[in-house]
Amino acid sequence: MVRPLRILGIETSCDETAAAVVLRHPDGRGEIVSDVVLSQLEEHSAYGGVVPEIAARAHVEALDTLIEEALLRAKVSLADVDAIAATAGPGLIGGLLVGLMTGKAIARAAGKPLYAVNHLEGHALTARLTDGLSFPYLMLLVSGGHTQLILVRGVGNYERWGTTIDDALGEAFDKTAKLLGLPYPGGPAVEKAALTGNPERFSFPRPLVGEVRLDFSFSGLKTAVRQAATSIAPLTEQDIADICASFQNAVSRTLKDRIGRGLARFREEFGSVAKPALVVAGGVAANQVLRGTLQALCNKHGFDFIAPPLRLCTDNAAMIAWAGLERLAEGLPSDDLATAPRSRWPLDAKAETLVGFGKRGAKA
Repeated sequence: MVRPLRILGIETSCDETAAAVVLRHPDGRGEIVSDVVLSQLEEHSAYGGVVPEIAARAHVEALDTLIEEALLRAKVSLADVDAIAATAGPGLIGGLLVGLMTGKAIARAAGKPLYAVNHLEGHALTARLTDGLSFPYLMLLVSGGHTQLILVRGVGNYERWGTTIDDALGEAFDKTAKLLGLPYPGGPAVEKAALTGNPERFSFPRPLVGEVRLDFSFSGLKTAVRQAATSIAPLTEQDIADICASFQNAVSRTLKDRIGRGLARFREEFGSVAKPALVVAGGVAANQVLRGTLQALCNKHGFDFIAPPLRLCTDNAAMIAWAGLERLAEGLPSDDLATAPRSRWPLDAKAETLVGFGKRGAKA
């Protein structure tokens, strides 16, 4: 009898310290045996955003304990795992160093292969862990650092169809919240305030709507929010609620146009796929209004809409372990212990650089 493959995953790319043990059964099914996440929300909330130095130090203090806890919950030892998977990028370089160096040390000491995983690939493949999804499919990644529409052809085979040309959607949510005096993290705060707001009070722009290209832009929308808030200052609670609702409405309409065009393109290129799918991942995927927009859009175009459980949409080690398992199952080579962390690491290395190019490489 062939036993399942088992991997220990490590994630430290931003402000969550995480470790997990995940199985891949011979029939391809995934199983999360343990999944431990320690949030640093309280450490960063006073600053209105993630402070890289604080995040790195917190990872150093917590990671060993979390790995031990993940192994204990899975009732296994290092000798029982087949490989180690650790996030190698993209992300905050201090945190990446902590996680990847820890992964290297464990791999060397236990004599196990190491898989240096692209954090974005973890998001891209999560739907195969949770829903057994087959290739190809579309993924919308919406987080604090990325907003991309990606064609997932196979393990290690990704084609970027659209990306932000300025701010990521999560960044726009966070900066809107900060402008309005709402607490960090901004996404949940804006969504909560919008519940009692009038989404039609402010007519905010919908950047790139109507264009054939599938890219995104949120900088102009963020500027319009600031101008609206300044023009009616001082703001009442109702003003804040109306601005949030109108902002969220503009984002929803933007996604409806951008993603709608992407679904139509997928239909043109992959007409033979009986039931195509759109996967949404990243922290912004927790927003219920945006989920509702995407669900309705998929219903209209005949797509399955797949949103993994919220805990697997945000940063976690289970998705990193699964990405390593996918590579292991495909027979792809493991990584050398000299592999360096990368603060910037696009999934589609062939795509044109639209934003953030410099010494560290292309951001997206």
